[in-house]
Amino acid sequence: QVQLVESGGGLVQAGGSLRLSCAASGRTFSTYAMGWFRRAPGQEREFVAAISFSGANTYADSVKGRFTISRDNAKNTVYLQMNSLKPEDTAVYYCTVDFTIQQLRNEVGNIWGQGTQVTVSS
Repeated sequence: QVQLVESGGGLVQAGGSLRLSCAASGRTFSTYAMGWFRRAPGQEREFVAAISFSGANTYADSVKGRFTISRDNAKNTVYLQMNSLKPEDTAVYYCTVDFTIQQLRNEVGNIWGQGTQVTVSS
């Protein structure tokens, strides 16, 4: 059974940093795209970042230059390093996996994690 287990969320002050981790089990995802979405209070879920099987990255404009996505295929894990956090980054962050970055961003057949809360205080 495929499962994505997230960790690293929490409470941080504005300007601080957090690193989210998402470990996959039940299947090896070395040839898949992996990424992150988030849902802020009162808003719809939005794309944050994705990384292809070869390591190519793409980011939402709102996080570009502050967030870095990476993956460790040996550990079947994807990471999201979040620096210079702002209160508007407060959201539930969801790990996701799909065949390609395009399919991941279009939410076509995604496998989802349970979500982890990130709260940035001012």
